Amino acid sequence: MTTPAAEPMTELQAYGTSGYDYIFTEPCEKYNVQQLMAQLLPPLYGLVFGVGLLGNMMVVVILIKYRRLSILTNIYLLNLAISDLLFLITLPFWIHYAQQGQWVFGYDMCKLLSGFCSMGLYGETFFIILLTIDRYLAIVHATFAIRARTVFFGIVSSSVTWVLIVLIALPEIVFSRAQEEQGYFSCVSLYPEGDVYTWKRLYIVRINTLSLVLPLLVMVVCYSGIIKTLVRCPNRKKYKAIRLIFVIMVVFFIFWTPYNLALFLHAFQMTLFESSCERSNQLDVAIMVTEVIAYTHSCINPVIYAFVGERFREHLRHFFRRHVAVCPGTCIRLCPSEMPERASSASPSTMEQELIGVF
Repeated sequence: MTTPAAEPMTELQAYGTSGYDYIFTEPCEKYNVQQLMAQLLPPLYGLVFGVGLLGNMMVVVILIKYRRLSILTNIYLLNLAISDLLFLITLPFWIHYAQQGQWVFGYDMCKLLSGFCSMGLYGETFFIILLTIDRYLAIVHATFAIRARTVFFGIVSSSVTWVLIVLIALPEIVFSRAQEEQGYFSCVSLYPEGDVYTWKRLYIVRINTLSLVLPLLVMVVCYSGIIKTLVRCPNRKKYKAIRLIFVIMVVFFIFWTPYNLALFLHAFQMTLFESSCERSNQLDVAIMVTEVIAYTHSCINPVIYAFVGERFREHLRHFFRRHVAVCPGTCIRLCPSEMPERASSASPSTMEQELIGVF
C-alpha cells in the first residue's frame, strides 16, 4: 500500500514514496507528494470502501441465497467477490494512516493488513483468469466441460488457487514491518540491506507479470478460441454468457494497466531516464493517481454484474422486493413480497444452460 510517513525515512518502500529518495546522490525531498497523498487518498478510498463493500456483499448474498453455487462459474464469481472484500477491509486502516501520517496499529497488524491487501489484489487477478478459462472450456470444449466443470472441481481449484495466492503474497507479509524513526511509526516494506533495489525490481516484475502480462495472454488465447467457435456456430445464449466475463476482463485491464506501467517506470527510472529528482516526484504522483484508479476496480465488478448479468438483475430485484420492499403509506420496512419465487426457481432447465449460464 502506498502510504507516506510523516518524516523522512532511510529505506524505500516496496513502491511509492518515502520522505527522501536515496536513488540520487543528493536527497530528493518528497514532502509535497506526501501532503498531496494525505489530502487526496482518504476521501477517494472512503468512497471505494463504501461502494465496494456494499456491492460485493450483495454479490455474495445473491449467490448464496439463490443457491447459484451449483454452477462452476458462480463459484469463481463468489471467490472474486471475496477477493475484493479481502482487499476492501484493509482500506480504513490505510485511510487512517494517510490522514495521521503515521502507523498506530502495531507490528502484527502491519504484516496482516499488507498480506490481506496483496492477497485480495492477486486473488482478483487469478479468479478473473479462472473465469476466462472456464468460459473457454464451456464454449469451445463443451463435451469435455460437461464432465470436468463440476462443483467438486470448482472447490478444489479455488482452494488450490488460494494456497497459490498466499504463497505469492508471502514476500509482502515477510518484508512488511512497522518501524519507528524520529518519533514517527510507519508501515513499509523493508528489504535486506544492500539488495533494496534488486528486491524492489523483482517485486515490480512479479506484479507486472501476474497482474498484467499473464491475464492478457490468457484472455487473448481464450477469447480467440471462443470467437472462432461462435463464428462457426452462432448461439445467442453463448454470446450472452461470455459477454459478462469479457466485460469484466476488459474493465480489469483499463483500470490496472496504467498502475502497472507507473510501477515499472518508477522501479526502472534510473535505467530508462536521466537521473532527476523532479521526474522521480512526477512518477510518485503518477503512481498515486493510477493506484487510486486501480483500487477503484474492486467496486466495479458488482456494477458490471448489474448492467450485464440478466439473471443477477432478476435475483437482485427479487431480493429487494422481498426483504426491503416499499409499502404504500409507510417508510421502508421489511415486508413479504407478493412476487412469486420465480428467481429462486430460475435455474437452467437444460445441460447447455447449466454449462454456459452466469448467475
